[in-house]
Amino acid sequence: MLGTVLKGGFVVELEPASVERVDLRIEGERIVARGEDLAPGPDDEVVALSGKLVFPGLVNAHHRLATVLSRGLVCPTPTSYQALLEQVRWPFENALDLDAVQVAATAGGLEAIQCGTTTLFDLHASPKAVTGSLLRSARGLHEVGVRGVLSYAVTDRMGAVGREEGLEETVSFARKARGRFRGQVGAGPCFTLGDDALQGLGEALNTTGTGLHFPLAEDPLDERLSTERHGNPPVTRLLTSNLLSPRAMAAHAGHLAWADLAQVLATGTWFLHTPRSNQGQEVGYAPALKFGARASLGTDGTSPDLFAEAQAAYLRSREAGQPIDVLRYLANGHRLASQVFEAAIGPMREGALADLLVLDYLSPTPLTAETLAWHVVHGLGSRHVEAVMVDGVWRVWARRPLSVNPTVVAEQSREAAAAVWARMASS
Repeated sequence: MLGTVLKGGFVVELEPASVERVDLRIEGERIVARGEDLAPGPDDEVVALSGKLVFPGLVNAHHRLATVLSRGLVCPTPTSYQALLEQVRWPFENALDLDAVQVAATAGGLEAIQCGTTTLFDLHASPKAVTGSLLRSARGLHEVGVRGVLSYAVTDRMGAVGREEGLEETVSFARKARGRFRGQVGAGPCFTLGDDALQGLGEALNTTGTGLHFPLAEDPLDERLSTERHGNPPVTRLLTSNLLSPRAMAAHAGHLAWADLAQVLATGTWFLHTPRSNQGQEVGYAPALKFGARASLGTDGTSPDLFAEAQAAYLRSREAGQPIDVLRYLANGHRLASQVFEAAIGPMREGALADLLVLDYLSPTPLTAETLAWHVVHGLGSRHVEAVMVDGVWRVWARRPLSVNPTVVAEQSREAAAAVWARMASS
């Protein structure tokens, strides 16, 4: 079978950390051999790397693709988190149509893959264009070649009809998703979820066999309004409804009392840390060191640059006197993706899916297992991404996307953004 042999590169793994000069051979979608001076087959493509890094493709565990269309949106400066939701985020989501959803997925996916992200978990909401929105997101990502795990953020904001539309969209997509795509059950903030919504989410989880992807305690507003409107704080309601499990993914978690955090940790729920989003929305510092062994990184509505997010996460945690293990946070993204796709993603070993990056990083100091974390925090960046492979297929080569025209994508994105902004202004 025709294969690809990557020769002469330094192959990087994150946990346990290793940097080793070895060759890799890829057939189909998987790595099939690893070793020194591998002999290529007669029909193999040979890629001479000359000391470049072969790095695992990065996993963005919490993103909002549609927000690429909000970049530069002129609006009143919100005076609180509640004002941010009511004056900016929710009106923007309400203005999305299906065409904008697909264009945003292509534009956001292109940015992600150029930054070295090969798997992206997206939490989507378009309350006036629900049906088919996840399929349109998948089509947009498919154009670029990114691996995607997609969910619709179910809430009661648009009433019972809107809630049921969101649940139906969630279940429908999860049943259809194949190949590079999977579906999850998504939810909005707990204070936007009534008891019927929680029950519907539980039924959707049982039907799909997936986990819940949701924001938790991004701001103290979540606990206050959840208690005022529904009688209990978010964690109590989620536990009572049996919505937390080792497949669940809680984003942000910046404002949980230790007793609540401990209860969530006990369920095996993943924590998704979003430091740049926390800064941008002025919602405070999330205690990332306390998130335990099942914590990873997401970019929420900021740029989908995982190298930048990892650096921000480490530096903010160090500033707070609680430095995290940044390599573990990145490696946990691979564990999470492997769990969802039921295949090894991240290890640069035989049998793993061939999702990888070629980085032209010329290290100014020794690059070893012991120094790898410091190079990630202080040196490596998306500017070093030279080539990207997903499922054994080159998607970026010589810094050029191979399946889309970036100029065309940008033009379509600007047109879609203008239309969304116009609908916001007229609403």
